[in-house]
Amino acid sequence: MTLPADPTGVVARDRAHVWHPYASVVEPFPLYEVTEANGTRLTLADGRELVDGMSSWWAAVHGYRHPVLDRAVHDQVDRFAHVMFGGLTHEPAVALAELLVDITPAALRRVFFADSGSVAVEVAVKMALQYWHGRGRPERRLLLTVRGGYHGDTAGAMSVCDPVSGMHGLFNDYVAQQLFVARPRPAYDEPLAPTDLDEVRDVLGQRSGEIAALVVEPIVQGAGGMRFYSPEYLRSLVELCREHGVLVLFDEIATGFGRTGTLFAMEHADVVPDILCVGKALTGGYLTLGATLCTDEVAAGICAAPGGALMHGPTFMANPLACAVGRASVQLLLDSPWQATVTHIETVLREQLAPCRDLPGVADVRVLGAIGVVETTEPVDMAVLQPALVDRGAWIRPFGRLVYTMPPYVSTDSDLAVVTGAIHGALQDRAG
Repeated sequence: MTLPADPTGVVARDRAHVWHPYASVVEPFPLYEVTEANGTRLTLADGRELVDGMSSWWAAVHGYRHPVLDRAVHDQVDRFAHVMFGGLTHEPAVALAELLVDITPAALRRVFFADSGSVAVEVAVKMALQYWHGRGRPERRLLLTVRGGYHGDTAGAMSVCDPVSGMHGLFNDYVAQQLFVARPRPAYDEPLAPTDLDEVRDVLGQRSGEIAALVVEPIVQGAGGMRFYSPEYLRSLVELCREHGVLVLFDEIATGFGRTGTLFAMEHADVVPDILCVGKALTGGYLTLGATLCTDEVAAGICAAPGGALMHGPTFMANPLACAVGRASVQLLLDSPWQATVTHIETVLREQLAPCRDLPGVADVRVLGAIGVVETTEPVDMAVLQPALVDRGAWIRPFGRLVYTMPPYVSTDSDLAVVTGAIHGALQDRAG
């Protein structure tokens, strides 16, 4: 049973002044105060413990209060917490950049640090546009993308989110107008049909001279629908862009660092972009940080124009605390049996979410790596479903028609059983 909030407590004070993401202040969703987070567990103010099935929006892959990551933050704060990155450098930033270059495709040699995933996408878009300016082709200013994508909440990122089914349709007249083709048809394990890329061929054939870059989430479309699409589709899409001289930009903010079963989702298709965005799990959920990597060719193009410099400079760029914990988080992942761990999570999620297929109102159940998705036929009622999940001991944040989990990699079988059991039980009660 969900307990009433303390009218003098944190939740009541929050309601008076704080605005939460994707939420109304007039008809707010249920809200829960967290007093402690440790391992995979969130402790609420009323004493209940929830198993985190979201990795705090896909970031806390190592769970909470991990001693290695705690130590990295403590060691760095004892030295200095921040210095501007204009004209200065420091060991945490350089070490993290070297590590990112080591674990990504060899062609990606330059690293630009950003404040967040959305900002990393903004930087990537500016890289693509400035590249063509530097090469004397300023007319190549449009972005090509597929429907069903999500790339963030800032203006440039919103322009390549789905303008119809996405979260940002309200702003279609505000953001730059880009080129959209149909979302990838074949699912992850389905073959590519000869006609699947006909629309892409037509657009590239007619307008490639105006297109700066392709922008896609490789293999997994995240907040735009949690869809898993064919590696063969992605491989063919990249090949077509290469034929037409269009830059390729991958958004791996949600999929990077092992989430799909490979270190980066692009490895499913064995393709390499010109520009790559990473974030979320980069710091293990400790601090906000994103990074945009590019090839030497892209960097040289940007700098080819007189006075050519990438026109971006966040105040907190390459924050030493974030870089220190980022390096520790990535190295912690690499030193672990992460592939076997993610494969095991995938097996458990497949087995334990499968019974959801038989529930009324469920349209699909799908799993890839440490991502489990139950798609319903109608949008879920968050005001009802969220408390039902909490009452079953799990923290899961549904949206639209999706009830999904991206658990921390340190989740035990019992943790996963709580998460999957909560999803099935809450949806079963919802069906009546």
